[in-house]
Amino acid sequence: MLIFGFFNSGLKPKNKNMEMTNNDILKKLRVALMLRDDQIVEILELVDFRISKSELGAFFRAENHENYVECGDQVLRNFLNGLVIHLRGTKENPKNPTAVLAKHKAQIPVKEGTPDRAEFKAKPKDEDKARGDQSPSRSKPASKSTSKKPFKKPAPKVQVVEKVKFNFGKNKNM
Repeated sequence: MLIFGFFNSGLKPKNKNMEMTNNDILKKLRVALMLRDDQIVEILELVDFRISKSELGAFFRAENHENYVECGDQVLRNFLNGLVIHLRGTKENPKNPTAVLAKHKAQIPVKEGTPDRAEFKAKPKDEDKARGDQSPSRSKPASKSTSKKPFKKPAPKVQVVEKVKFNFGKNKNM
């Protein structure tokens, strides 16, 4: 199925008209900003909006769950206003949003048996060739030897089958 020029990978939207609900927006923001439920409660308290963790957890449940609650416009609006204050700060006490997000990332506990939250980035094989802003430098010695192996010509092929003419079902006497 082709949707908006991209192939649909089998994922079907929750709504048939492909609209995101307030619950979907809240879920995506929570994941993207790496927020825990208690942090979201604190963000909502910045704009004097009181909500409990259990009420908040009902927004993040599956739509078919019995305790699922639709997130209202007022909750999402207050969360977005509180998020602005949380990330940017106030006029009297401005904050750097990047520092706030780095603080959130540092607070995420590391699971046992995994390295210390290392960012997984592919390392280029040749760092000089990987740089797109400059041409490869000639000052460093090459890591591989520059001498090439001489090309050996393969042995001549021996004809095993006789040359056969195919008539493709036609008689020989034509």
